[in-house]
Amino acid sequence: MSCYGMSFASRITTFPRAIDPARGQDVAQSLNGPLAALVAGVAGSSNHLARLAQIEGDWLTTLADQQPEDVLDALCMPPQGDPAFALRQAKRRVALLTGLADLGGVWPTMQVTAALSRFADMALDHGARHIIAAEIARGKLPSQDQTAGYVILAMGKMGAGELNYSSDIDLICLFDETQHAPEDFTEVRAALIRVTKKLMQMIGAQTADGYVFRTDLRLRPDPSTTPVCIAMDAAERYYESLGRTWERSAYIKARACAGDIPAGEAFLKRMRPFIWRRHLDFAAIRDVQDMMHRIRDHKGLSGPIDPTGHDVKLGRGGIREIEFFAQTRQLIAGGRDGTLRDKTTLGALESLARAGQIPAKIATALTGHYTALRDIEHRIQMLEDAQTHCVPRNPDSLERLSALCGHDTTAAFLDALGKRLAAVHAICMPQQVEEETAPKSEFETDSQTLQITAAWPNLPAFRSPRAEALFHQLAPGILSRLAGAADPHAALAHFDSFLRGLPAGVQVFSLFEARPALQDLLVEICATAPALARYLGRNASVFDAVLDREFFAELPGLTQMTTALDAVLAEATDYEQKLDATRRWQKEVRFRIGVHLLRGIAGGRTVERAYSDLAQCCIAALLPIVIRDQSRRHGAPPGAGAVVLAMGKLGSAEMTATSDLDLIMLYDAPSDAMSDGTHPLGAAQYYARLTKRLITALSAQMAEGQLYEVDMRLRPSGRQGPVATSLAGFQRYQAEEAWTWEHLALTRARPVAGPDAVQQAVERAVTDIVTIPGDAQKIRNDTADMRRRLMQAHRPGSVWQLKQGPGRLLDIDLFLQAGCLLSHASSVQIGDLTGNGWLTQQEATSIAEARTLMSTLQAVGRVALDDGFAPDRAGPSLIELVLAQTGFATIDALRDALERHFIKVSGIISDRLA
Repeated sequence: MSCYGMSFASRITTFPRAIDPARGQDVAQSLNGPLAALVAGVAGSSNHLARLAQIEGDWLTTLADQQPEDVLDALCMPPQGDPAFALRQAKRRVALLTGLADLGGVWPTMQVTAALSRFADMALDHGARHIIAAEIARGKLPSQDQTAGYVILAMGKMGAGELNYSSDIDLICLFDETQHAPEDFTEVRAALIRVTKKLMQMIGAQTADGYVFRTDLRLRPDPSTTPVCIAMDAAERYYESLGRTWERSAYIKARACAGDIPAGEAFLKRMRPFIWRRHLDFAAIRDVQDMMHRIRDHKGLSGPIDPTGHDVKLGRGGIREIEFFAQTRQLIAGGRDGTLRDKTTLGALESLARAGQIPAKIATALTGHYTALRDIEHRIQMLEDAQTHCVPRNPDSLERLSALCGHDTTAAFLDALGKRLAAVHAICMPQQVEEETAPKSEFETDSQTLQITAAWPNLPAFRSPRAEALFHQLAPGILSRLAGAADPHAALAHFDSFLRGLPAGVQVFSLFEARPALQDLLVEICATAPALARYLGRNASVFDAVLDREFFAELPGLTQMTTALDAVLAEATDYEQKLDATRRWQKEVRFRIGVHLLRGIAGGRTVERAYSDLAQCCIAALLPIVIRDQSRRHGAPPGAGAVVLAMGKLGSAEMTATSDLDLIMLYDAPSDAMSDGTHPLGAAQYYARLTKRLITALSAQMAEGQLYEVDMRLRPSGRQGPVATSLAGFQRYQAEEAWTWEHLALTRARPVAGPDAVQQAVERAVTDIVTIPGDAQKIRNDTADMRRRLMQAHRPGSVWQLKQGPGRLLDIDLFLQAGCLLSHASSVQIGDLTGNGWLTQQEATSIAEARTLMSTLQAVGRVALDDGFAPDRAGPSLIELVLAQTGFATIDALRDALERHFIKVSGIISDRLA
């Protein structure tokens, strides 16, 4: 039921117990009804609120019949008269209103914090405008604007609208120097420094009337050397060059709260790349955590949880742990997902859960703990208006706090608090809890494990003391996870391979510490896919991709991939950055595809399509980039442009994790055409150079590695032919000179990059070549001869060698390509070849079943083992995955099915090509 429109008194639901009933009754004697009972209980336990109620007794008598929201609205209006006095009086009343609304159950916790924050906004804005107007009137500030471009950023709890009851306010004061003439800069800067100092005195000084807010300006850039107010340009340069992780974390909550709000919001918008980095330095997360530990050590807050005297903000299981839990996950994933950038702690927890970054039950639990701890924090501060977060040790104060918190005894209060702190610590710092409580397993201490782990300190990953210290904390949890694998020692060996591939460890170890779930994924990969574990050792940055909320969603198609890569490339500023950005992105998507296959989220055919879409997307994105780079010197491409024709597995969209690219470059331009640059080239030379540049862009080893190996031997005349061929020359060659095997290869060809019109022309040309009737007997004889030579050159030594041999993948591909030429079909798809009579329905079913089974095994083998699947090289987890993907109960049953498929399919092919 909504309480809107109801009076303060009618909304009171809780009445704290008075430790000093006589004092409580004395303070409340002029009141009546529920408000009198509330004030009596509150004043009987809170010295601070008792004093406020006495000072503001007349005002308090008017509160009962008013709506509390209306009262707050009036208090947050800029006051008349002397700001120093008026703001202090208003602050007393806001403190009394929010204290009673909090303890009386009139407002929930976060409405109380929002009310305090709202009043702080008004106080700062009113004070700043008053002082600026005085400076302008005195001729000390050359500005006609009432804010003079001056803005105050609220940081920390005030920025999030979460001020606690006796909180200080963390502020950064800036001015927009672009609003002033350059020659006035020095004068403006000096004046606004004066404004800031006067404002802090007005707001923070303790007088006979009290104070408004304690203020803290130490979050500004380099506070030991910079003035209290600095220009925005200077601040931006500092953050670009020297900004640290804790400052990025602080800016999550930053909000323009007073002065020139639009200028402040524009500044914060410019700060987004500093705060929200797509590729975060995970080691920097450790810096923030180290800082928290140093604060604890400095203040003596480490060690076991003892509720008496415990700091509910900074101590173990306290408010800061929940805030750190949320903020680190925001920093980690917020660069990729803008929905995670909520300034409030509870909003951050909710958005993290909604995005799948944390379990919903964790968000719910921490939300409850957070609001409860904030309630306790408020009540601690209500005792004496002290800026403290520590549970008192003094028995009288402790009893008063217990009463304000609604407990009948201090023992009950301390017991409940201790359990809550322990629960928070277990959720937010599980690594510490695990390290403190977990005994070593037999697996961790046996000789085989010790022999492997003893060599780790000498690996490059442990070269720095920091990396070694980080891993020392992680090791018990990782070894415990490895012990749970189906074959723990095999999983450990593969984890060892991962570690040996790491050039350095701080980054990835820090990530594992921040996201323990990634340890589970790595152990799963080590137990299932040693090749992928080694790949991760060389490319640990791909773990970034797991932070994306879409990582385990359905794999993207070509259109989605294109959109995503375009967004990545838009952020890169030069040619080399774009090549490296493409490599970084491709590795992340490739890793995602592999994990989907290993987890059974996607099947073999889906994965083949995804790997093929990924390659096509990269080629299509890089071709125009390469063209633009070449055009700077040699001009735009002559003629209609060039097209990349995909052959082989990319052409048929059947790529695996280790496939290279078989490509042909075709261009449509007259032979005498010239480019129009400062150094013009003829068409043949221009496109030959463009082709070589594209191959380099795809295959060169750069800082982010290589995209693909490229093979262009399927072009006309093979290695002896030009690397780029004109479309007319290509058509002429295929019609007059090409061998049968070249026409067979063309049955899988498709254009994947280049101008649409040229792609359509190439597609028509390829279709014409493969569908125009040829010498059927010659095609049949040549294909049979090729098959015979392949069988002689590659005799499979095992049933698990699926590529070469009778009835295996290459045999099926060759047969389907021959069928395409012989039946004049435009596709090598089995369904098309059935429809035109080349295959019977029964034959098509047999071949399709065999090919699907083999393709699935090959796809898994290429991800998990670099080459084909074989039970003797696969651990129990991989065998279990293979059986799940193929639908067989045992390896023996799978083996028998393969042998039956080989015999049946080989017989069909032999009969047709005879």
